[in-house]
Amino acid sequence: MKNIVLTGMMGSGKTTCGKALARRLGREFLDTDDMIVSQAGKAIPEIFAQDGEPAFRDWETAICRQLTDRENLVIATGGGLILRTENVALLKARGVLFFLNRPADLIFDSTSMAGRPLAQNGKAAFLQTFAAREPRYRAAADAVIETFTSVEDTVEEILQHLHILEGVL
Repeated sequence: MKNIVLTGMMGSGKTTCGKALARRLGREFLDTDDMIVSQAGKAIPEIFAQDGEPAFRDWETAICRQLTDRENLVIATGGGLILRTENVALLKARGVLFFLNRPADLIFDSTSMAGRPLAQNGKAAFLQTFAAREPRYRAAADAVIETFTSVEDTVEEILQHLHILEGVL
């Protein structure tokens, strides 16, 4: 079965919803950021500080390549993973992509931004980053999910879309 891949801005609920969805479907859950931390042997802020953002993006691509032979997963991606077309193509080859579209101002105001390198320059910069990425999230997505309700409602909405897309899975 195809993977279910959750994309969206940091703090949009990809990990929380992904874990709940994986439990509901009896699938393994993976978080690409957690995989990077495990394989790099250092935290994401350290990678950004010591090696720079391009090195972190290289890690994301390496993780996407590792996932090309896996299926029946629920995968939460890092917020910037969609910045590379190759990453999207790799994940779409074995998966259905969902954009969890939670309003950026709500994310910034209600989510801890500690340890999130691209959120350290304040709300205006965060909103600009979201605005720049949103068209890429939409272009990559097979479906857009509005995630400013509850985790349960978000999971239900994803399941409804999966039912609609069932011929794809």
